[in-house]
Amino acid sequence: MSLLLNPHVKDIVHQFDYTDTDVNNAVKEFLRQMAEGLERDGTSLSQIPTYVTAVPNGTEKGLYMAVDLGGTNFRVCSIKLNGDGSFYLTSSKVEIPKELMVAKTAQELFAFLARQIALFLEKHHTDRFEAHVRRRMTASSPLGFRDESVFRMGFTFSFPVRQVGVNRGTLIRWTKGFDIPDAVGKDVCALLQAEIDKLHLPVKITALVNDTVGTLMARSYSAPGKHGAVLGAIFGTGTNGAYVEQLSKVKKPLVGDYDASTGLMVINTEWGSFDNELSVLPNTPWDIALDKLTPNPGLQMYEKRVSGMFLGEVMRQVLLDILKNPNIPLFKDVDSRSNDWTSVTEVRETSPIFQPWGIDTKSLSVAAGDNMPPLPLLRGELESLDINSPSFEDAQVFKAIAEAIVRRAARLSAVAIAAIVLQTGKLTDPDLADEPVDIGVDGSLVEHYPCFTDMIYEALRAVDGIGEEGAKRIRIGIAKDGSGVGAALIALVAGRMETANEAAGISELRSTVNTVDDPENERAVSESD
Repeated sequence: MSLLLNPHVKDIVHQFDYTDTDVNNAVKEFLRQMAEGLERDGTSLSQIPTYVTAVPNGTEKGLYMAVDLGGTNFRVCSIKLNGDGSFYLTSSKVEIPKELMVAKTAQELFAFLARQIALFLEKHHTDRFEAHVRRRMTASSPLGFRDESVFRMGFTFSFPVRQVGVNRGTLIRWTKGFDIPDAVGKDVCALLQAEIDKLHLPVKITALVNDTVGTLMARSYSAPGKHGAVLGAIFGTGTNGAYVEQLSKVKKPLVGDYDASTGLMVINTEWGSFDNELSVLPNTPWDIALDKLTPNPGLQMYEKRVSGMFLGEVMRQVLLDILKNPNIPLFKDVDSRSNDWTSVTEVRETSPIFQPWGIDTKSLSVAAGDNMPPLPLLRGELESLDINSPSFEDAQVFKAIAEAIVRRAARLSAVAIAAIVLQTGKLTDPDLADEPVDIGVDGSLVEHYPCFTDMIYEALRAVDGIGEEGAKRIRIGIAKDGSGVGAALIALVAGRMETANEAAGISELRSTVNTVDDPENERAVSESD
């Protein structure tokens, strides 16, 4: 009997099925949890307001900056938006010194970051860098700089923060090897701005950026069409999404300033924690085994079934069970006559199969991409896992299980996309009948795993309220560099609100000056300028 027809193998593959009915039930639950998260805090879907209240449409122009502290590297960019959906990007990257990752004070780290911004300006924007030494005071900016000489900057800060404004957010905790207790509970934008101001740099942080919001903005700028994207999503090492919501649907209190005139609010869903209760998510024995290995068992249950960080480990857990099962002769050819490579198969003790997190999702991508018998690429990949002379049948079984795991992940990804498309009502809006519903995505799964997006579309066609015709209107496109272009665009959008507020303040100030009758008072007001 072919190993693929082994009933135990067929049962394993079948356990990763996620049917159309399952998808529809999950979409309904996702919508319910979205509504719950818009009403109050402490829910499965956090639904965090980002204070970004508009998205670009591709006509934006200007020169902006973005910085990204995402881990052990710090990236500084300047982005020239051309107004036609295209841009020029200049960037530099520097490694964070290890001693600054555990510095005694936040000032040490943020002073280093500000110096990198200064070096970048000096090298790539000499005119702006030198201008700060000859800047004159003016009422056009609270900083005393000419508004046109100041870089608006988006700050991508990939650590947990509690955001209370478009450019305000307090650090909840450090991750990724950083440990500076002095910074916890402080506004990270204020910490960096203070060091920028000490160097008298013509830079103002106008936006604190989450990577999914950056993806949404980057796609909105580059996507063809009259309207921007409705969703920015990451399907890579991790997964999350941010979408454009009607402000009227955000029922929980909004602390801080924001522009209510658009009637919109970009929401960071934090959907990795969707259905931690496992009411609609699948839960195989291998999902359970993986969860126990993680530092946060019982949490981020959606992410643990969707993101690239975990799919390889699910596969490893399956292989461990198979190797213990005498009824499944996987990797057990002991007679060279039964192996088309005329050798015997052996899983060495040093194999990553026996090491937690030993199998990377890359191995699953190789399996999906090798469709030419006798699967030479996949068998080479298995040999790199210290499996000696895997047979064609061995590779076929590995491929079948790997594809089942990733297909389930793609269908679960479609659940989040479908729910947000339905939530926005774009498919049923008669004014948008001829417009695509644009989704911006980024991450290794959507970029590199063969046909991952095709599997998402397959599931979308099965969703009630979307169907075949609705799926045709949903346009999923790669949105690269959300931490650069996206951050710059958020700085632009935030800057518009800020400029409008400043203009109102200046107008009010001038009105006051013009209506002062007492010359002494007039001089006092003028001096305050």
